[in-house]
Amino acid sequence: MDATHPDPRHLEATYLIETPLDPAKVAEVMAGEQSSGTFTRVHGETDDLRARSRATVVAVQDLGSVGEPSLPNAYLARRGTGGPYRRARITLSFPLGNIGVNLPNLAATVAGNLFDLGEVTGMRLERLALPGAYRRSFDLPRQGVAGTRRLTGVGAGPLVGSIIKPNVGLSAEETGDLVGQLCAAGLDFIKDDEICADPVHAPLAERVPAVMRRVRDHADRTGKTVMVAFNITDETDAMRRHADLVAREGGTCVMASLNWCGFSAIQTLRRSTDLVLHGHRNGFGALSRQPLLGISFQAYQVLWRLAGVDHMHVHGLQGKFAQEDAEVVESARDCLALLNDEVDDRVMPAFSSGQWAGTAPVTYAAAGDGDLLFMAGGGIMAHPDGPAAGVASIRQAWEAVMAGESLEDAAASQSELRHALAFFGKA
Repeated sequence: MDATHPDPRHLEATYLIETPLDPAKVAEVMAGEQSSGTFTRVHGETDDLRARSRATVVAVQDLGSVGEPSLPNAYLARRGTGGPYRRARITLSFPLGNIGVNLPNLAATVAGNLFDLGEVTGMRLERLALPGAYRRSFDLPRQGVAGTRRLTGVGAGPLVGSIIKPNVGLSAEETGDLVGQLCAAGLDFIKDDEICADPVHAPLAERVPAVMRRVRDHADRTGKTVMVAFNITDETDAMRRHADLVAREGGTCVMASLNWCGFSAIQTLRRSTDLVLHGHRNGFGALSRQPLLGISFQAYQVLWRLAGVDHMHVHGLQGKFAQEDAEVVESARDCLALLNDEVDDRVMPAFSSGQWAGTAPVTYAAAGDGDLLFMAGGGIMAHPDGPAAGVASIRQAWEAVMAGESLEDAAASQSELRHALAFFGKA
């Protein structure tokens, strides 16, 4: 995915497919469908044109077969075509000249109609590999890992964060009061919930000033500026206005629901602000949870990193959502892998969902050096000794694991961690 890509004029996309047909022939159909042709050669598709613009098949790896299809398929049913259903990993090479520096068209090319092909009973985009020069043609994170650390003053280890709860319903002043309490508890990062954007009971025009007043007061008292990710999800012009308001009030971060805003809106937002752009992936489960359908996180995060986001959600280890820990680990590592070996385009992985002090060891094992957001809601707010103790317990846990010490040994001399283990560890 860097300048060593084998062909600087092409990108490569890897798919997992399932089909009752010959996978090699299906791969050729895929290549034609998403480049110069369709299911058959068409009038005007000369040899010269095909040489210039047709996608090509790089590899076909046989993965065995199954007796039942993963997805229904009326096209195959009409033809009486049944199993066995062969699975294969297909890699295609797409000419960049077909796509240009055009993120929506890139997504339409590597995904698009492939999911509807009649030849398959399973189709999943697994990986994208881009030549370095092509990656550099797109937006980079304005802040990324280094900028997030600079703006929060956290030089090493994880940033400890939380989410404003209740999700919705608080007024602007009530939200401000809660943020003041969370700042006092010692957090580095606070974010809106993804369903709280610009509600009538706490519009951003009122909520941003109310929250930032508490953030500035806390900074005046302590020297610590807490990063708040305001959810500005909206249509494009509104998001730009909201980001301008956050900047005027001294804020450093905005959040958007990526899947529902779309690539074009996020690109426009990125190019209009230097604020940290916290990318929330809500809805990704609809794209990814079926193993033979949709998009794997590696390919997904490549596309969104080209839009210039600074943070990406990966869910949490041993958390409340459906993803296996191995998927969460791989997702975090994808975020921290360079897409281009000439620039630092890493994005900060955001761990959340069911996180508390006890999940620090497995998270550290996944992310290694602590370049991550570690966000806990109940793990902070429900600590038996209060939110400040909840934050302290998480910091104590991370200090222990980064020093190679067990949580039990560290808890012997630190009551906040000890009480967290006793309280949350019962579940």
